[in-house]
Amino acid sequence: MRAREPDRRGFVDRDGVKVAWELFARDLPAGAPTVFLLPTWAIIHSRFWKGQVPDLARRYRVLTMDNRGNGRSDRPTELAQMTLAQTVADCIAVMDATETQAAVLVGLSMGGAYALRLAALHPERVVGAILVGPSVGGFGHDFEGREEFDFEAELPTDEGRAKSNRHYWLRDWPGYARWFFAEMYQEPHSTKQVEDAVGWALETTPETILTLEDAGGEPGANLGSSPELAAMVRCPVLVVHGSADQIVEPSVGEELAAAMGAEFLLLEGAGHNPFGRDPVRMNLIIRDFVTRVTGPRQGSSH
Repeated sequence: MRAREPDRRGFVDRDGVKVAWELFARDLPAGAPTVFLLPTWAIIHSRFWKGQVPDLARRYRVLTMDNRGNGRSDRPTELAQMTLAQTVADCIAVMDATETQAAVLVGLSMGGAYALRLAALHPERVVGAILVGPSVGGFGHDFEGREEFDFEAELPTDEGRAKSNRHYWLRDWPGYARWFFAEMYQEPHSTKQVEDAVGWALETTPETILTLEDAGGEPGANLGSSPELAAMVRCPVLVVHGSADQIVEPSVGEELAAAMGAEFLLLEGAGHNPFGRDPVRMNLIIRDFVTRVTGPRQGSSH
């Protein structure tokens, strides 16, 4: 059972691909700002925001969408339909469909890459942005001492990080999901968060996620490099990173923030998804940021 049902829900259709959205906007004062909780990697869908929507929707218009490949959205099989550029265009289409002129963006991991591109390329639509554990290239360094494996090769082992492999995904997708989300949630007592995320991952298929991965190299997939885009961002930005993040090295977020002249917040002991593990703290961070970038009258509770 959901703590808060959407007030409106629908689809945008771009070139025959349907992308699902939900809007939470009941009983709000005139001029309440919109918080757009962006999609992330399509291994999960918009229900991962379940710890944010009920609280934030008491104060703001809250918009969510399912990325191509999971949830109520379509699962295209053509590479050109699964690029990063397509998701960025989907975000703009969803904003248009919901009459959202501009929003405060919140993105986790790959959602941080979407937020970066939206802020750089569509500045008139972005009031401010919070990027958490942003999965972007060109910043930071690799995890010290970590052994990496060839994603494409047939490996002699499937232990540990060797599970991040095309052949293993096709052989044991549930096994990969269990391993990946255990890596994501480094904090103790995260069993429920891992179980939820594995369930969402099983709503898609390894073939779909491989299409998404393969599309990353398609022409026009990235809309420019992350350092180039970071130099273009002019709106207020907050970059948040967990010190125990095992998916994206914390130096990535720190260097990205420095490149944008943005505020950087390191969460001691937090893993890759503090939204799921510490929702109260993250909601307060969002609320404080929205107040600072939109003004206390619109950002206050009512």
